Amino acid sequence: MRRPVDETHDPARTSWVASANGHRDFPVQNLPYGIFSPAGEAARAGVAIGDAILDLRACAAAGLLPATAREACRDDTLNVLMALATADRATLRQRLSTILSDPAMEGMAAPLLHDSAACAMHLPARIGDYTDFYVGIHHANNVGRQFRPDNPLLPNYKYVPIGYHGRASSVRVSGEPAVRPRGQRKPPEAGAPRFEATQRLDYELELGVWIGEGNALGTSIAIGDAERHIAGLSLFNDWSARDFQAWEYQPLGPFLAKNFHSTVSPWVVTTEALAPFRVAQPSRPEGDPAPLPYLWDADDQAHGALDLTLEVFLLTAAMRAAGAAPVRLSRGPATSMYWTLAQIVTHHASNGCNLNPGDLLGTGTISAATREGFGSLLELTTGGRDPVALPNGEQRGFLEDGDEIILRASADADGFVPIGFGECRAIILPAR
Repeated sequence: MRRPVDETHDPARTSWVASANGHRDFPVQNLPYGIFSPAGEAARAGVAIGDAILDLRACAAAGLLPATAREACRDDTLNVLMALATADRATLRQRLSTILSDPAMEGMAAPLLHDSAACAMHLPARIGDYTDFYVGIHHANNVGRQFRPDNPLLPNYKYVPIGYHGRASSVRVSGEPAVRPRGQRKPPEAGAPRFEATQRLDYELELGVWIGEGNALGTSIAIGDAERHIAGLSLFNDWSARDFQAWEYQPLGPFLAKNFHSTVSPWVVTTEALAPFRVAQPSRPEGDPAPLPYLWDADDQAHGALDLTLEVFLLTAAMRAAGAAPVRLSRGPATSMYWTLAQIVTHHASNGCNLNPGDLLGTGTISAATREGFGSLLELTTGGRDPVALPNGEQRGFLEDGDEIILRASADADGFVPIGFGECRAIILPAR
């Protein structure tokens, strides 16, 4: 069930919030939700508009919002808002678009704006469960060659949207530092593992999928209905200790290599906002099996991918001290996903697993087919053997203390105003 394109996407629509017009990420055509707190005040829901945040709690108190959404907008998480019925979410978006574009609303709504630079951002939702998938086929091939040169893709990859259950408690909002983890690592020359700080710390460029309406335990979600259960997307960085991962991943998959910290961007770009940027899912290579019937939907194949450009930037401690700008490590399309968002949601619930509002699904690393779009250092440096050369003379095989990774994403389509996701960033602190 795709979201329609409507008047909220009109490229001619502008906002009386001057900074929104031409804004890289948050024009009036976007209107993502987040949880923020003004200095010294409590957390509450808001909408990003240019360089400002519209206070949804204050809007609800002023009677500016539809009755069906007022209670959800008074909460200090987005869980209840995410759980709203599709029609109610659409009505709320239309009302917010009117509030922020109609000059007659400026007098009433302008006092409810906050300067985003003066506000703290928080996790968008109370995350009950987090699952990470592995839908980036180029990443799967690149990594598989390093771990299994003769058999990079296991036989089930093209039949099953592979995933593992991660640790919800260690998901943190953009801006919170990530501490270098300690754990078991076994270098090839060592006869036994050692317990020490990781020497192969890496990032993973992903999208985070926020669940809206859930499903009851024991029921499933039909592929044609899966879009209704997705509230929106954020950027997601699943930090990874590659040396821990190589030692521990068999036989049960990722564990301590990935559960020490994951970073999510604070703004949830809604499925409604992304409606103009839906594109066809790329055709599977000749000879690949068709998805099993429960994962196949013609409309999903025609419109289930997203025309997003994903970027990764690195800012080292030396660059920061010199006042240098971050350097871009990669740039590539989100269409490099073997499975659609609807397919991963449907598969997750196919055995009767109950998804809940505010649950978070990671897509897994999204890498392009060529090096300039690789989504991790493991791929860019061929496992550390070919370090990335930086403009200031530094090199990186894997991340060092003081390094900061910044993820960005933008959506662009002919005839529509581009929108963005804001930044997903975190700096690496030394092991404790």
